[in-house]
Amino acid sequence: MPLAPATSHSSRRRHDREIVALAVPAFGALVAEPLFVMADSAIVGHLGTPQLAGLGVAAALLTTAVSIFVFLAYATTAAVARRVGAGDLASAIRQGMDGIWLALLLGVAVIAVTLPSAPWLVDLFGTSDTAAPYATTYLRISSLGIPAMLMVMAATGVLRGLQDTRTPLYVAIGGFAANGALNTGLVYGAGLGIAGSAWGTVIAQVGMAAAYLIVVVRGARRHGASLRPDAAGIRASAQAGVPLLVRTLSLRAVLMIATAVAARLGDTDIAAHQIILSLWSLMAFALDAIAIAGQAIIGRYLGADDTTGAREACRRMVQWGVSSGVALGALIVLARPLFIPLFTGDQDVRSTLIPALLVVAVGQPIAGVVFVLDGVLMGAGDGRYLAWAMLITLAVFAPVALLVPTYGGGLTALWWAMALMMTVRMVTLWLRTRSGKWIVTGATR
Repeated sequence: MPLAPATSHSSRRRHDREIVALAVPAFGALVAEPLFVMADSAIVGHLGTPQLAGLGVAAALLTTAVSIFVFLAYATTAAVARRVGAGDLASAIRQGMDGIWLALLLGVAVIAVTLPSAPWLVDLFGTSDTAAPYATTYLRISSLGIPAMLMVMAATGVLRGLQDTRTPLYVAIGGFAANGALNTGLVYGAGLGIAGSAWGTVIAQVGMAAAYLIVVVRGARRHGASLRPDAAGIRASAQAGVPLLVRTLSLRAVLMIATAVAARLGDTDIAAHQIILSLWSLMAFALDAIAIAGQAIIGRYLGADDTTGAREACRRMVQWGVSSGVALGALIVLARPLFIPLFTGDQDVRSTLIPALLVVAVGQPIAGVVFVLDGVLMGAGDGRYLAWAMLITLAVFAPVALLVPTYGGGLTALWWAMALMMTVRMVTLWLRTRSGKWIVTGATR
């Protein structure tokens, strides 16, 4: 990888400080997000099994609907960071406002689709007759909060681009606390049942969006940036997000194929797969925090025409990714006697789980490199290449994974296919980084 020559000790320390300052708060904010669903589950679970089942279906649909628009955060981070590097804070905030307006428009469109189609979507999941009414109620009410959720994504991208990951952490903590209090009060105090949980989540999300808007509006006024919607800017934000949308959908397809294959292997395998997938997702938060730091730092360096700084930062973040992956892999191996009993007491599930889990552990250093380089190329605004790379990865993974039930090997073979998927991603990202074609300087790519 022709990055920078070997960097000095002082330079490494400077990059380390930047990475830690951005990645640690980002990790906290990332972990806080799934806690919303966990809190809802804990509160609704006491209402009864049908209510909890309904929540599970509705939450899965909402998560999918929102996660495919994660480009609102990623593309905004890169675009804003470039302008910060170029020293044009007014333009940076203006770019961020375009992303927030786009988020609002997309959110309204999703509501228009979700409200009338909620019963059909719930039925598509094969929801039982007893759980379906609860799932429909929760989905319809919670969908009203989707514009706020997407605006939170875009505003988070704005602040990350401005090199601020602390404010998103504070807002996430406040939102989680408000969500828990509101849900408890509305579900039990007001007696609204599962509808109260949905309304509590909507109110909390709107509150988070309002908090972000206050921060962004203050910044806009301070630097003289316009807050009005700009059709050309919104269109540019959408165009920048399309390749990242393709990338995200391809990645979601990988995870859906893996789950479908695990389900075909039998109940024991799908149970073990879900446990591993939960752990894999948790570890992804830690690695994604470094990637988020990469987006912000690389975008800023390229905006400042500092190619040397960008190369050095990339090299250092790859080292962080490898080290973090090794640490996480070792943690999985050493701590498995402690956490496996928390998930299941079924001996058959444990026997199926352990060898596949070791495959995941071995692959963590690869995952560390993948997440970091993904963040670097996002920060560089290289979304088109990321889209093609993920499509290639999907094309390699899909046939291999789908052949697992035919040729045997069970869940362990499926997770070897997942390891192959991550290896293909690493190779495609490494080749791009090595080529240097991602290095495009200036306030815009």
